[in-house]
Amino acid sequence: MCASKYFILFTLTILVLGCGENNSSNKSSLSIKTNEKSLMSGDTLKLSIDNPEKLEISKVSYQLDGLPIENNIVLNGVTLGSKTITANVKIGDKSETITKPVVVYNNVIPTIYTYEIVNTFPHDITSYTQGLEFFNGDLYESTGQKTESKLRKVNFETGEVLKNINLEDQYFGEGLTVLDDKIYQLTWQSQRGFVYDVKSFEKLSTFNYGTSKEGWGICNDGKTLYKSDGTEKIYLLDPENLTEKGHIEVYTEKGKIPRINELEWIDGKIFANIYQRNGVAIINPKTGGVDGVINFKPLKALVKQHPDLDVLNGIAYHPERKTIFVTGKNWDKLFEVKITAQ
Repeated sequence: MCASKYFILFTLTILVLGCGENNSSNKSSLSIKTNEKSLMSGDTLKLSIDNPEKLEISKVSYQLDGLPIENNIVLNGVTLGSKTITANVKIGDKSETITKPVVVYNNVIPTIYTYEIVNTFPHDITSYTQGLEFFNGDLYESTGQKTESKLRKVNFETGEVLKNINLEDQYFGEGLTVLDDKIYQLTWQSQRGFVYDVKSFEKLSTFNYGTSKEGWGICNDGKTLYKSDGTEKIYLLDPENLTEKGHIEVYTEKGKIPRINELEWIDGKIFANIYQRNGVAIINPKTGGVDGVINFKPLKALVKQHPDLDVLNGIAYHPERKTIFVTGKNWDKLFEVKITAQ
């Protein structure tokens, strides 16, 4: 190696080491301490500053995910999941900001629900069901797979297709929901959703996703849209402009529940299919806590067995009948069920 190359390497080494020394000298050894290693909803969060160098701290203020909190805060009504505690520390005439990641778990053990089959109806075996919802007595369904995705209005008792449109070949259809006479339909990885007139199926507009990268399931509470993206997160969308207003994270007392899929709003709770689990989680929409679980796995054995048969997906509540309808991807049956807590 020539002398000039040695000189360049030597100079770069000095620069890198010099930057590292400056960074380390500007940062103190302060850190945030919490009273609990594992936090649950309802716990009292006690915070303090670990100060091994005995620096003169004149003031400390805390934030939880950007919102000011007191030192001793009871975690009631706090959304669950991954959070960041921030401490702004005043040291003499200087200030320093330090952070600490924490996870808040649910403090409720989920209730186990069983189900009773009330009726069985025909379902199109070629439909790769992604979204299912009742509106004014009719069943609306969104299906997936590129070149095969569609939006349908169906007579649930006979399986007759009352209205149908096919999505463009590049789109993989996902969940749907109906709000204020508009159908909101997601696509999977195209980061795009569609809005239709519920009567004519005329496409009114399209919208792009925000922080959420994929579209899986969607439901509504009459005011807000709730959208899943295949993770443990459910995003809250403003139906007027389709922007994401925030999110909740789905957690039990043990940990997060990923792969949240098709969603349905039932009596103030979000019922969510868990992809590839053949089950449904009942979620508190204010916190993300799982209040209950339903194991629908036995239903798969009751449908026609064939090479394209896939998992349970599709849950719709019939408000007049007070029953739940469930089906799956390429299932030939639609089941009407009633659930009961064990």
